[in-house]
Amino acid sequence: MELTEILNSVKAIQVAGEVQRKDISGIFYDSRKVIKNSLFAAIKGYNTDGHRYILDAINKGAIAIVLEKNESVPDDIFTHEKIAKILVKDSRTALAEISNSFYKEPSKKLNLIGITGTNGKTTTSYFIKSILETAGNKVGLIGTISNFIGDKEIKSSLTTPESNDLNELFWEIINEGCSHAVMEVSSHSLVLKRVHKLHFREAVFTNITSDHLDFHQTFENYLEAKKILFDNLNEYSSGIYNADDKHSFELTKNSKAKLFSFGASINSDFLLKNIQYDLNGTSFTVEHHGKNFYLQTSLVGEFNAYNACAAFAASSLLGISSEKIIEGIKNTKQVPGRFEVVGKGRKKVVVDYSHTADSLEKALLAAKKIVKDQHPIYTVFGCGGNRDKTKRPVMGKIATELSKKAFITSDNPRYEEPLAIIEDIKQGIKKNNFEVIENREEAIKTAINNSEEDAVILIAGKGHETYQEIKGIRNHFSDKETAEKYLSI
Repeated sequence: MELTEILNSVKAIQVAGEVQRKDISGIFYDSRKVIKNSLFAAIKGYNTDGHRYILDAINKGAIAIVLEKNESVPDDIFTHEKIAKILVKDSRTALAEISNSFYKEPSKKLNLIGITGTNGKTTTSYFIKSILETAGNKVGLIGTISNFIGDKEIKSSLTTPESNDLNELFWEIINEGCSHAVMEVSSHSLVLKRVHKLHFREAVFTNITSDHLDFHQTFENYLEAKKILFDNLNEYSSGIYNADDKHSFELTKNSKAKLFSFGASINSDFLLKNIQYDLNGTSFTVEHHGKNFYLQTSLVGEFNAYNACAAFAASSLLGISSEKIIEGIKNTKQVPGRFEVVGKGRKKVVVDYSHTADSLEKALLAAKKIVKDQHPIYTVFGCGGNRDKTKRPVMGKIATELSKKAFITSDNPRYEEPLAIIEDIKQGIKKNNFEVIENREEAIKTAINNSEEDAVILIAGKGHETYQEIKGIRNHFSDKETAEKYLSI
């Protein structure tokens, strides 16, 4: 696509320098990846500012620069190097608009389902993908654990990639013959315009509790971020929301989409009833249009019944038959690190991604309901560094109140000191039933070795992650692998 054509897709304050009638070879926001005849978008990040690397991009062969700081590079450099200077109000918005145009509006050629919420996004996306595939469709998935094009797995580092990476991925998904795509939509991606210009056939809201306040500052800002997804739906889209979440009304009130509710609230469009679960799985009933549908899944917990109900609603509104939905939910495999049960003997370990106060509480309550006070419950957990600090004492209180004993350890401390994070956790603890073991492997080992033979041990916080991030370095570490190692001894 020629640069002149791409310029039609962006609202520029000024275009200076030389606009060459050349095909753009690629779109980049990382100057290290720039190639000849490409476009570079200078984005203000939180750790660095892309405007500092404009000259690097020019030296690597970029023929167009998108920027929002007019003074970053003198105009005569653009003129001398025959480079197009594209001054915009917001580089992130421009990057999304240009990427959408460059890849020929790929999201409009897919049945795109976006899922947002604090908890349940990943599992709900896996349910929907399984249902759609059971119905004979080829499906792309973009999420926290991995991205998939059909059965082909592509590792992911962000819950929602940057807009140019995202549009390129949709373009690949289409070229691989997919008719549908399911994606997790994080609050960060909504604020940072990563999903700007995408066309969503459906949006799903799972729930919202306090999280990411290091980024959003207040819960109100966090809710407003989630709301962006529903605000941008058109009248031909469907918005599916959790009727049992008290914030659903606020989140959906300005949406132009056709709205549908799911949950246990009596007036829900997709009414969730008769939830039963044990360590082998979950069963429940969904009532819709006066008909009752009995469903089963190997995934454990009341929260997974909600996730599956959301998937039922989304798939039903896409025209998938109830028979295929029931089969697809039953076929959904264990989602890595989401209430994943480990252990073949009487002693069980549950590996769960619960890294918020709400998700930790739900995981422990699920475990308590399963064991019915007949087995002791232990918890191993920590909190991530350089993230929302307000949840740390709350999680300390929850873990000690709902466990026989809690082992407080290191999670991903990042650039914080692990013991400082642990001190924050301890501030919320009122009981003397905890032990601090900073080394995560040692904490897991101690919990397994020093608990009763019929104990249930929840290892919370990291779930599917196979690394521990310390001072900017990621070292291999898996809660599941570590649990299996000590359970087998």
